[in-house]
Amino acid sequence: MLLFLNVIYVLIAIAMIALILMQRGAGAQAGSGFGAGASGTVFGSRGASNFLSKSTKWLAVLFFAISLFMAWNAGRGSVSAPAAGEEKGLMSQVPAAPAAPAGNATVPAAPATTAPTGAAPASTVPAAPAGSTAPAPVEPSTQQQPAPTQPASGG
Repeated sequence: MLLFLNVIYVLIAIAMIALILMQRGAGAQAGSGFGAGASGTVFGSRGASNFLSKSTKWLAVLFFAISLFMAWNAGRGSVSAPAAGEEKGLMSQVPAAPAAPAGNATVPAAPATTAPTGAAPASTVPAAPAGSTAPAPVEPSTQQQPAPTQPASGG
């Protein structure tokens, strides 16, 4: 059913393109004064414009109706869970989260950051856990750097 509907959908789209391209533009009336009159056509002098515009209108209505039906049909199927034999997509292939390491593994402590010049030093610095091979962090220096001196201007 859906394959047939897709074929009809494409054929309607092609027919709409052809009908729109066959219609005259707004400036086409000026060409009839120079011998391009449409009185000898199959549809008569004004029949072609009515036929083409009405055909285009009804093809557009069918095109949008089929579009809405196919969107509704696709949305209705995605709400329910897939059956056992159906493919579940890419998310079914994602592996589970890795397990935590077993045993007595310890994580080394992160190095302490130094305080910027002029800021108060950190009062507490975490120590490395007992039995760890990671070096203990070094406390920042508490000495203040001397302020820059300006040369005396003499006169």
